[in-house]
Amino acid sequence: MIRLLLPALLGAAVLSAQPRTFPIVSLTVKGNKIYKSEKILAVTGLKVGQPVVEKEFDAARDRLIACGYFESVGYQYKPSPDGRGFDASFDVKEVEQSYPVKFDRLPKPGQDLFALLEKSDPLFSDRIPGTAPLLAKYAKTIEAAVGEKVVGKVMADSPGDLRIVFQPAKLPPSIAEVRFLHNEVLPQTVLQKAISGAAVGAVWEDKRFRQILEASIRPLYEARGRLKVDFPKVSVEPVKDVDGLRVNVEVVEGEVYTLGKVSVDAAEDDERSLLRAGNLKEGDIANFDDIKEGVERMRALVRRNGYLQAKADVDRQLDDKKKEVNLKVRIDHGQRYTFATLHIVGLDILTEPAIRKMWAVKQGQPFNPDYPDLFLNRLRENMVLENLGKTKSEVKLDHAALQAEVTLYFSGQPPPPKKQFP
Repeated sequence: MIRLLLPALLGAAVLSAQPRTFPIVSLTVKGNKIYKSEKILAVTGLKVGQPVVEKEFDAARDRLIACGYFESVGYQYKPSPDGRGFDASFDVKEVEQSYPVKFDRLPKPGQDLFALLEKSDPLFSDRIPGTAPLLAKYAKTIEAAVGEKVVGKVMADSPGDLRIVFQPAKLPPSIAEVRFLHNEVLPQTVLQKAISGAAVGAVWEDKRFRQILEASIRPLYEARGRLKVDFPKVSVEPVKDVDGLRVNVEVVEGEVYTLGKVSVDAAEDDERSLLRAGNLKEGDIANFDDIKEGVERMRALVRRNGYLQAKADVDRQLDDKKKEVNLKVRIDHGQRYTFATLHIVGLDILTEPAIRKMWAVKQGQPFNPDYPDLFLNRLRENMVLENLGKTKSEVKLDHAALQAEVTLYFSGQPPPPKKQFP
């Protein structure tokens, strides 16, 4: 920051008792990338043509620091080329991290509060930094408008989605009870048991409660083919003698859907083999618990061919006239892993070669992640080793080379194998 005596800047010879003022000829901002210069200058309170003394630059800098949008602020001024006033500039470093703004549980509509803050601060927008001075300042502005204590916090609106939320300082009531209305297929006790762990005791928030409802109740109905189950109305009411709310959920259970055509999109595998593994039969009730298990069997079949990171997604298409759901299972194979090396720990020098000879997977072949445990189980079932103690397998993956290294652990030192199996 450059500080020069005002009379010296303008060629004055004698210092007066009162500091002389001189007008601002030009006013600029440096270092800003996010916020416009004119909005930053509006916060300083300075304008071109305004007569100033040095302390007014200090005050303008302090206003920028206090506003909460900048990590640091400096300024400099010098004589204008015509010698009639100052060329002044502010050098700022902005707070780069910012978050969307949300208003929650406040009596005024969000758009009104947004306009209020926009009017109170030139820098306010739909994204702001989460600095403490800034949140405190805006909370006080909102308090004056709504008539109650308000806090601003950086919060997770949903997983991985951070927002700045302005809300009453007083916590909302918690959920004491959930009651379901018009349900027939599933009894009240089953529905309440499914949702109580996540909902009862939680702070009431409509959006969050509906997320819990979808995650805990919808799957119960979809396991019974009720794919169009809906929860059209959720209301709350106080519970007598309890500091909490009763949440009433209206349920429209819908009709039962059956399974229509099932197809598989998997370029690397035979569709018929995958459909056999899934064992999903047309005409059966569309039980999505069974469907998920069937899709997982398809994924396991793909993994046994070396595609260890295979993923499976299901697209559903409802035929409301036939009350059927057609499924398309999409398999993303990923990279194929091959077998590289077998290590054996815990066997003597006579037994180890015999066990190693029984290992059927050759180097470079697609690696089946189920094979190591299957191999150990067959040793035990066929009593290949007497007095066989605990065994376990360990698989280490080299993701760069796309290879699998297997270690088999045997406890004790069993005698040489007495029999083999094909």
